[in-house]
Amino acid sequence: MDRKQRMLQRIADREAIIGIVGLGYVGLPLAVAFAEEGFTVIGVDVDAGKVAALNRGRSYVEDVPDAVLEPLLAAGRLRASTDYADLAAADAISICVPTPLRKTKDPDISYIVDAADCLAAHMPPGGGQLIVLESTTYPGTTDEIVLPRFADNGMEVGRDFFMAFSPERIDPGRTDYTVRTTPKVIGGVTPDCLEVAVALYGTVVDQPVPVSSTATAEMVKLLENTFRAVNIGLVNEVALMCDKLGLNVWEVVGAAASKPYGFMPFYPGPGLGGHCIPIDPHYLSWKLRTLNYTARFIELAAEVNSHMPDYVVGKVADALNVERKAVNGSRILVLGAAYKRDVGDVRESPALDVIHLLRERGADVAYNDPHIATVRFDGYSLSSVELNEALLAAADCVVVVTDHSAYDWSWIVNHARLIVDARNAVKSGGTARVVRL
Repeated sequence: MDRKQRMLQRIADREAIIGIVGLGYVGLPLAVAFAEEGFTVIGVDVDAGKVAALNRGRSYVEDVPDAVLEPLLAAGRLRASTDYADLAAADAISICVPTPLRKTKDPDISYIVDAADCLAAHMPPGGGQLIVLESTTYPGTTDEIVLPRFADNGMEVGRDFFMAFSPERIDPGRTDYTVRTTPKVIGGVTPDCLEVAVALYGTVVDQPVPVSSTATAEMVKLLENTFRAVNIGLVNEVALMCDKLGLNVWEVVGAAASKPYGFMPFYPGPGLGGHCIPIDPHYLSWKLRTLNYTARFIELAAEVNSHMPDYVVGKVADALNVERKAVNGSRILVLGAAYKRDVGDVRESPALDVIHLLRERGADVAYNDPHIATVRFDGYSLSSVELNEALLAAADCVVVVTDHSAYDWSWIVNHARLIVDARNAVKSGGTARVVRL
């Protein structure tokens, strides 16, 4: 029996040991999914605090409750470590590390490179492992950056070891689409690599979606999030147009959404946030610049979307001006610091920009978020304040940046004086004057 057949058999029998590199919003749910399916899972993360918490059965990811971790740990099907050497025994390893942008908006794939180097250094002498990159990156990364680190030792991909790319599609906070119910795109370096990867993910995903190459799979993920970024940029620009025309953009989008074909509603907001949409299109734009091509839609959408926090702050200034007040010295309460509803994630959150810009203008800014206790900026930090009637009444302006479902909007409208609503969360009819995006 050759290596591929042995791997397929171990996967089918749930005897394969699964390694997960990076135990964050993507890696931890994936590790749990494999462990729940009966595999033994070893997770590796450079954050010793996360590793210690997981081994105690304490989750820091909202989508993974402690009650889910505890039986898996007790059964010995899941454990965490900071040592890559523990993955030498793994049959298959998924790399789920961050891929942020540098300040220059160029891709930072240093986490991928570090993970690949460490895994290659601990690959068993006989090979046999499946290595899957899940981190979002530009087309060509798997074949050009990751693969050579494993092939340099004389082993042949597709025969001595297997490699694939399968982009993560985790959407934190969602309950309708989970690891199992979200289709999984998979591209292998060789046909045998693809077969092994599809067999592995097919144990925890209802619908594997095989594609012809790793670069195709990498491009699929970038298209998905570029599609969203460009359409959000379009509707944000429509919001600016409607403002100039004296129209309600929310009414316009809502009415357009009544068309049963040819239109998909996207909604304006204070800017893009999260670990994907504000970042992924720049990976594609950067790659195309190396080929002397300008991704014009991407760059224009990024320009519009990155301007939205300034636009929200301008709305606050105009609303206060009607009240004969300046931003400087005004007490402003920001509702929501997370990048989207009902998550405790501030990565790339536009709320941080809104808070920072208001403070730069001299405002006395406080924020409330039921999911985020503290936010940190360069040189200072803020803690979430308790939301009560006195706080609302004392605020010169309340700015709705994140529309958490825990907020009682009618109560807020009845106790605030002025609200600038960037999410169309607040209904009119209370005592507050409401200004919409």
